[in-house]
Order: sequence, then C-alpha cells, then structure tokens
Amino acid sequence: MNRRSFRDIHGILLLDKPLGLSSNQALQTARRLVGAAKGGHTGSLDPLATGLLPLCFGEATKIAGWLLGSRKAYEAEVKLGQTTTTADLEGEVVETRPVPELDDAAIDAALAPLRGRIVQVPPAYSAIKQDGVPLYVRARRGEAVDVPSREVDVYRLDVIGRTGDTVRLHVECGSGTYVRSLAVDFGANLGCGAHLTGLRRLWVDPFLAPAMVTLDQLREAAEAGPDPLDACLLPVEAGLAHIPRVDLDPEQTRVLGFGQPVPLGPGPSAGRCGVRGADGRLMALGEVGGDGILRVLRGFNLPPV
Repeated sequence: MNRRSFRDIHGILLLDKPLGLSSNQALQTARRLVGAAKGGHTGSLDPLATGLLPLCFGEATKIAGWLLGSRKAYEAEVKLGQTTTTADLEGEVVETRPVPELDDAAIDAALAPLRGRIVQVPPAYSAIKQDGVPLYVRARRGEAVDVPSREVDVYRLDVIGRTGDTVRLHVECGSGTYVRSLAVDFGANLGCGAHLTGLRRLWVDPFLAPAMVTLDQLREAAEAGPDPLDACLLPVEAGLAHIPRVDLDPEQTRVLGFGQPVPLGPGPSAGRCGVRGADGRLMALGEVGGDGILRVLRGFNLPPV
C-alpha cells in the first residue's frame, strides 16, 4: 500500500503483537495494512513479548499518552538459576547458580517484597532515555549505564505454574513497571538469580477482555476490502469507556466548541470524563473541577456520527 492509499481513519486496534517485532515495527505494519494516515501505540512491548498492544489511529492518537499510564496485566515466564546481561533470554548469561529446593512458602516469601508500591531499578537495556539517548544504545556501546531507581506499583504478583526451574507468574502493575526487573529481583530474593524467558500482555485498562487481532487477520481483512478492515477497529470512545460520560446541551456544545470552559452546575462529579455534544458526537476528553467547571484536556475532531 503506497502513501497515496492512506486514509483519515479514527479508531483503536487491539493488536496481538507477535514475537520478534518491536512495538514500532508492529505499529507501522498495522498502519500500512489499515491505511491510516496517522498512528501511535500506547506503550512499548519488547520484541520478546507478545500480546495486547493497543494502536491508536487518527484522532485516537490524542489519548494514546493517557492510555500509556493505564494498569496492565501480564503472564511472565521466569527461569531460575541464571542471570543475563539484558535480564531476559536475549542477553548473554553472566552467572549460573544452583537453584535451592523451594516450596510454595519460600517462593511466596521471595515475591512478597515485590508487591505494592516498590522501588525498582529498570534494566540497563531499556528504552528509558538519558540526555536524549536510550539506555540500551549506551549499553550496546559498552558504556557504563547508571540507571536511577523509581517507584512503581505492583498490584498483583502470583505464581500460576511451575515446571522444574521455570516459574510462571501473573503480574498486574502500573505504568513504568519492568517485568524483567521483577524477574531479576525475584531471583535475587531466592538467592539463585533469574531472568525473563517469556512475556505476554493480557490486558490494558480499559480493555480488560480484549478481542485481539493478529497481523495475519489484519492482512486477510485488508485483502477483503475497507469494510472488513474498519470492522477490526474500535471507536475512539472505547478508550474512554472506564470514565464517566458527560452529555452537553446545544448551548454548552457551542461554548465548548470555542474551547471555552463550560459551567455544568450540580450533577457530574469532579474528575476526567468523556464529553459528547448535543448530536451525540464525542467532542473531548475533559475534566470537571471541584468548582463544577468542565475544561478540555484533549479535543477531538471526529466526523459526524
């Protein structure tokens, strides 16, 4: 599909990212297949990882950064007894240690300090930038990388299976959490080391039971025509399904259309909301203050319903 084939498409694609592709490679492939003039993703998955990668096209890109901070869930596979340069199986093994006899209580005791609000050191091989340069670029150059620690939220961290020295974990966490670092810290707490050998993202809030689309399914839809392709997309408002909706009357719609704050009076509670105009069209991601005034955080320019 050449550039002249690109269309103004607005929506969200719940892509099942395949193994081996970076998030940007997956985005660009999907964008070409869909024919979207503009696209962005909502948070990187390593090439090693598979699973849910919400892609935003057109006006949906305006909420991509907001979705980036959403709660996420993963299934992780951790190999005990070895540490690697990258904290996953793509790196070189730097140390091998025997794995002790472990019962459920010992494993849970090693996981317990990693739950809740914790301080975590991200991997040196990560996309975090220092002075505009990703850390993994510095690490691959052989430069000494000083990775600052940061606080992250781990809401759930449970064992869901074990085979030999491989443990499968269910992880629910907040934005900025590195599951690779959880694997490393888990191994350190056990005294034998560990690294991540598999990772699948299960869901991203608000897409808690996502009907994911693979790239192969997207290719089949592209061959069948624009209607099957469009059927793969969720509307922009699907990304706002977990926040309240505010419907405006014609006068409020006119005022908001000029970018001006709208007094709502009693009714809607303070906080973020999806704002619809008098015609039912999604107009904005807004925020209602304690004073009952609605202000626009992100305005949308969507076609008529």
